[in-house]
Amino acid sequence: MRTYHDLFRTPEFTPLFLTSAGQTAAQAVSGPALGTLIYTGTGSPLLSGLAMSGPALAQAVGATTLLSAADRLPPRAALTGTALLFALGTALQAVPGLPVWAAFAVLLGLGTIASPVGGVRYGLLNHVLSREGYLLGRSLFNMSAGVAQIGGFAVGGVLVAALSPRGTLLVGAVLYLVSAAVARCGLARRPPRVAGRPSVRETWRTNVWLLSPGPRRRVYLALWVPNGLIVGCESLFIPYAPHHAGLLFTVAALGMLAGDIAIGRFVPSRWRGRLATPLCLLLAAPYPLFALRPALPLAVAAVVLASIGYASNLLLQERLMALTPEESSGHALGLHTSGMLTMQGVGAALAGAVAQHTSPSTAMALTATASLLVTLVWVGPRRRG
Repeated sequence: MRTYHDLFRTPEFTPLFLTSAGQTAAQAVSGPALGTLIYTGTGSPLLSGLAMSGPALAQAVGATTLLSAADRLPPRAALTGTALLFALGTALQAVPGLPVWAAFAVLLGLGTIASPVGGVRYGLLNHVLSREGYLLGRSLFNMSAGVAQIGGFAVGGVLVAALSPRGTLLVGAVLYLVSAAVARCGLARRPPRVAGRPSVRETWRTNVWLLSPGPRRRVYLALWVPNGLIVGCESLFIPYAPHHAGLLFTVAALGMLAGDIAIGRFVPSRWRGRLATPLCLLLAAPYPLFALRPALPLAVAAVVLASIGYASNLLLQERLMALTPEESSGHALGLHTSGMLTMQGVGAALAGAVAQHTSPSTAMALTATASLLVTLVWVGPRRRG
């Protein structure tokens, strides 16, 4: 499987692709709307950042309790049901007068329930395409996420201005409903990959095995930590530049799209092992510039350049799949997704807390510097070894 066209000729790939893109678009439309609603009501950069990344923090709870469901639930039912739950939760957040604590309770509940979804989705992708086609397919999923985020942020910004943050949240809820319908009607009914019931005990047992000392644990940490800290920088776009945050979110998605196209389609396999560390460094290197509060064109260029570094995730995921048996692929990918989103939430919380005591620009620079240090200390030695 060598081209993107080959992917769409594979049965079930198209509805799975559309389901994923629809949910990404719903998140892109509703996330900044909720962040704007919280920031307008509280004036807090910390709460605004957590509003956009709150479900990510709840991934830690789901990853330690529900993740064994990734290989033990029928994929179509799991993807359809969680999309419906997200539609309901997003609509609840649009209720006028909803207290801030209640909005966060909904966010945390949805994040916990959604923790196995990444494993279900990408485990099914790994099954539909086979391991030889996984990197190409995942790069296309990431590209679609970039396009959906570009469109979602742009449309969301217009809708927040033309309607209201609450009206924009309702649009996000409708997009989740469309995703549920596509999953239900387009995916085939298939049994779980592994027999047995999901359980907390099984989740813990498999997590301990996946994270046992060795190359796989190093890959997980390289996937989680640098990425999460840079998402913390991005969570401060609204307090950093309230009138241009939509533009910064959009160009970040554009940079991520460019990196995924380059790695997924054009970089030869013999080069891939050499690029993970440089891309992780690129992900953080431009952000210390924000301590100087650069002019908008320079800030946009820095965000685009940094976001190309997100392509390191593709290379690290390919390595993870090479280290994991087929029957555990859903759980392994779910652990990757849950850990990544958890670290993104931690990054947003850390960056927001620093911004509370300094400024958004200073917090972005310090968080990016931490990401650079983690990559130099952790990812670099792993590569050399």
